[in-house]
Amino acid sequence: MYAIIDIETTGLNARKDRITEIAIFIHDGEKVVEKFESLINPECRIPFHITALTGISNKMVAEAPHFFEVARQIVELTDGKTIVAHNASFDYNFIRCEFKRLMYDYTRRTLCTKKLSRKLMPGIQSYGLGNLARILNITNPARHRAAGDALTTVSLLEHLLKIENKLEEISLKGLHTKLLLEDIKQLPETPGVYYFHDENGDIIYIGKSVNIKSRVMSHLNNNDHRREIEMRERIASVTHELTGSDLVASLLESAEIKKHKPVFNRSLRRSLFQYGLFSYTGQDGYIHFTVEQLKGDRLPLTSYSSRKEGVSHLQRLLDEFNLCQKLCGLYTSSGGCFDHHMGICRGACVGNESPSDYNDRVIDAISKYTYKNKNFFIVDDGRFDYECSVVKVENGRFVGFGYIELDEIGGNAGILHDIIRPFEDNRDAHVIIRGYLRKNHFEKMIVY
Repeated sequence: MYAIIDIETTGLNARKDRITEIAIFIHDGEKVVEKFESLINPECRIPFHITALTGISNKMVAEAPHFFEVARQIVELTDGKTIVAHNASFDYNFIRCEFKRLMYDYTRRTLCTKKLSRKLMPGIQSYGLGNLARILNITNPARHRAAGDALTTVSLLEHLLKIENKLEEISLKGLHTKLLLEDIKQLPETPGVYYFHDENGDIIYIGKSVNIKSRVMSHLNNNDHRREIEMRERIASVTHELTGSDLVASLLESAEIKKHKPVFNRSLRRSLFQYGLFSYTGQDGYIHFTVEQLKGDRLPLTSYSSRKEGVSHLQRLLDEFNLCQKLCGLYTSSGGCFDHHMGICRGACVGNESPSDYNDRVIDAISKYTYKNKNFFIVDDGRFDYECSVVKVENGRFVGFGYIELDEIGGNAGILHDIIRPFEDNRDAHVIIRGYLRKNHFEKMIVY
């Protein structure tokens, strides 16, 4: 049984803002069987911009029940059911905070239709409720009102359940593996790191995925390479560690491979990034670029799987920022570069353009691949809907990551320092973090 919930609030901070409206639709997997909706007196003023968005005014909630007056009904209505919401962490966290004010520990299983949509409907540009409703031709009777958004979520959930029911049942028929079917069925379909063990319990392979179960199944179905088949036949058990965030999964995977050095990671995995883009200031005062093979812990601006890929990318930077072929290592001559002879290069290669003028453009190019701030936290999805993951960078160095419940953050970022689990700072960690920042798929960044 599901309890599809939507709330409206006075703001975004669960610790200081309050609920102004709530709607709950009880769903048995096929249809809605019960519903509850009510305005809530938040015991505080509703900001004008919130009223403009939701239409809920201070006058409307003046005579509405307080949360404590409907709390018992919410507890009884959702007892034994899975809370469903779009961006469930937001709604669930607000409700938990309201109950904490009443000294009651409200705990329920949760299901986020936003996360489930990403899993079952990959490749969509935006997984916002409005965009998904538009794609699926779902009509929202009252957008930005609890009942309207909850009913839209009901229709979305019904659509997702139909997709999930059509998915092929897991079968190990024909697969040469010692893993038990029940062990595979119990694997989560969320981000994390997985470990393959042999009969002695030794770790023989470490991987990461945004969907652990799906990735493990792909290993068991892989007949393309001899070493993959050999590894598969040696797998006796699989364990995992949830991360919630793909960023944390990548960082943990990198650290764990360095720590355990599994035999099949060494034999199956050639490093994905073989070459890097580096910069240095020459004796002539100009900043030079070079594409070199990665060695040691020297940190590149960005990384490539081949030198050809690196040179191609450097050529694009050259064109975008009007840089010099010679200073980028793409042209060798005793005089000016080819572009200078063609009237394209401004002449840094022959001293016609000053180092300061040329370097300004190079710095603009470099800024795309460096941290804008030296001290920051990256806040992203947690392992559960009521928490978030936190990655810490201090003085430009990777410190580690940790987890914290959403309602504990509030406006005090200082608490985040205390929950960080330390990890080694190295080149691979920064390549992962910088790549993730460029994708911009995280919840938020907190600069300190």
